[in-house]
Amino acid sequence: MYQSALLKDRSKRFALEIIGIARTLTGAESEKVIARQLLRSGTSVAANYRACCRARSKAEFVAKMGVVVEEADETVFWLEVLMETGMSGPDVIRPLLKEANELLAIFAASYHTAKNG
Repeated sequence: MYQSALLKDRSKRFALEIIGIARTLTGAESEKVIARQLLRSGTSVAANYRACCRARSKAEFVAKMGVVVEEADETVFWLEVLMETGMSGPDVIRPLLKEANELLAIFAASYHTAKNG
């Protein structure tokens, strides 16, 4: 399987996990707001990576990968907020945060390689 296919699958599984976490955030208004932000950024990683794989030029790839990196970084932020505020327990968030940071590192490296290479 090609690396891009593996990353498509991995980022989609990540999006599904994000959806699962967001479904648990139904209490206070602050939880609902963070759930919406997390849903938007966390699912956007997979959707935008798929678009990246269909880029018609290097410039388009770099631009789309830049969006993937931004969304992955924002997702890391919202997961950290959930954990640090206690809205979700660390046992729930830690594995997702680890995966978010790993995806961010992979996509950031790809972005920098494409941009500078």
